[in-house]
Parts: sequence; C-alpha cells; structure tokens
Amino acid sequence: MAYRVVVVGATGNVGREMLNILAEREFPIAELAAVASARSQGDMIDFGDTGKTLKVQNLDHFDFTGWDIALFSAGSGPTKIHAPRAAAAGCTVIDNSSLYRMDPEIPLIVPEVNPHAIDGYRKRNIIANPNCSTAQMVVALKPLHDAATIKRVVVSTYQSVSGAGKEGMDELFEQTRAVFVGDPKAAKKFTKQIAFNVIPHIDVFMEDGSTKEEWKMVVETQKILDPAIDVTATCVRVPVFVGHSESINIEFERPISLAHAQSILREAPGIMLVDKREDGGYVTPIECVGEYATYISRLRVDPTVPHGLNLWCVSDNLRKGAALNAVQIAELLGRRHLKKAA
Repeated sequence: MAYRVVVVGATGNVGREMLNILAEREFPIAELAAVASARSQGDMIDFGDTGKTLKVQNLDHFDFTGWDIALFSAGSGPTKIHAPRAAAAGCTVIDNSSLYRMDPEIPLIVPEVNPHAIDGYRKRNIIANPNCSTAQMVVALKPLHDAATIKRVVVSTYQSVSGAGKEGMDELFEQTRAVFVGDPKAAKKFTKQIAFNVIPHIDVFMEDGSTKEEWKMVVETQKILDPAIDVTATCVRVPVFVGHSESINIEFERPISLAHAQSILREAPGIMLVDKREDGGYVTPIECVGEYATYISRLRVDPTVPHGLNLWCVSDNLRKGAALNAVQIAELLGRRHLKKAA
C-alpha cells in the first residue's frame, strides 16, 4: 500500500532531511506534498536524490483531507495551530516539536524502544517524536535495560549547533570566520560565543537550575523507556555542525558483565558498536553524519557502583534525532495500523 504523505516545514533542516530519508528508504508514496510557511510558498525543493522537485505549498491554506500521514517539523507555534487541524481531517500527524511529547494521550515513540506504544495514537491521531538527545540515548539504553534493569543514568551531552536550526549553523560558521579575520563575534542565536567554545545552556532555565533540555531528557526517557529510571543530565552546546555525542553512566539493578553488554549491543536494532581500545577506535560526530545508526564506543565498567557501565554514544541528530525517527514511526504506523485499515 502506498500513502499520501505531507512534509510540513519542508524547507527547514529537518524537513529537508525528512524528504531525503523518505527517498532513501523508498517509503511507499502515492503522492507527496512539501508544505511550509507563506514566505516559502512557490519555492522548489528536491525530493532527495530522485531528480524530482516539489513546489512548496502554504501551510495556512493546505487542506489535509484525504492525506494519510503528515510529518511535522514546523516548530511548536505552527504545530499547535495546524496539527489538530490535520488530525481532525483524518491525516495522522507525526510531530517533531516538543508540543505533545508529555501529553498522556499522545504516544512518544522510538521504534526500536517502544513500538507497542504507537497503538494509542487513535485517541488524538497524533504521534510525538522525542527530543534528539533523548532519542539516541534510549536506543542505547533499551537493550541493556532489558538485560539488567537500569536504576540510574547520568548523562552529559555534547550537542551540535544544527540542533538549534539553520540559524545556529550559520552563527557557528560566521563566528569561526570572524575569529580568523578579526571581525566582531556577535552572539545572536546562542547566549555566548559558540565558535571555539562550549555553552552549558540549551533551552530556557527552570526553577531548579536545570535547563529545559535537561528536563526533557529526564521526563522523555521515563515516558519512553521506564518511569522508574532516575536520570540526571547536563546538556552542552558544542562547536560541531551536525552530530550529537553523549557520555552516559549507567547503574543497573542486577550484574551485567562487559562482555555480555558488548554482545547485547552488537545485536541490538539501530546500534553499531565500534569499540576498539586503540587510537581512533571510537566514533566521533563527524563520522556519523548521514548515517542511520546510533554508534556506541568506549564501553567500560564503572567501578564506583556495584553494577555500572560507562559508554560513549554518537548519532546524526538531524537523522535519528529527528527526521529518521519520524520516518521510522511512519513505517511502523503503516505496518501496525494503516494496512489493517486499508
């Protein structure tokens, strides 16, 4: 069965990546629409490497009636207006914004982790895509949790500027150039200079001193994986264009050997274990760009707790952290529900 698919926010970084991944994975498409804000109306956009182009349509005037799936990457503001409109028209929404993630009536899905949760989508006809940093982490945690039950996670993230959109990428480029030519290095998108710097601040601050990005990692991990897992996070923006990295410390309820953990991760869906204890025997952000996998390296025992492991986790945040996960949700939806309804 082929589907009528809408990509909302098609001209943004994630929207373009959604189009690329739909093409790469040969998602069964009967008709495809690229939709964005009024300022992009009439622009032409590539459908991956297929050689086909799409004329961008105005979201404000788009009629979702008769369309099967809408992949939203338009931000919380437009999503709040248009996602319910699409859902009411019978088009299932897969939303990449933070708007619906913690709504108890809306499933928050990472297909390798909690595919069964998608069955609740009919309540609102909306499915939420998690935060980029959460998505790659729960892919790494899930098979280990199944084996030995995770009690506590301590994670520090090293998040690329593409997580802040095109403006973030432009600011890193412009500031880097400015350093070399001696121009002023104004901070606009970020709170401080990002070039040749790291900023321990992503999203707004909350009353307890955490940032909202850190809060998201806690509550989303608990909703997707297990509410009993304690999570503490420190989220840091780094001068990398694409690719999020995470240093993850895991404490388990039951013993798990290093060899057993390695064996589990080698076989786990969505994971590539690259863990050689030698120079270059690990994966860095620049190497994961354009890849589907979540890469695990630097796996080792943490001797400071009874049952502990440390690992290094790297993934393309525009892909697994956003566009790829959304397309995988669409594939899962098709397998579990849309075919049955056809």
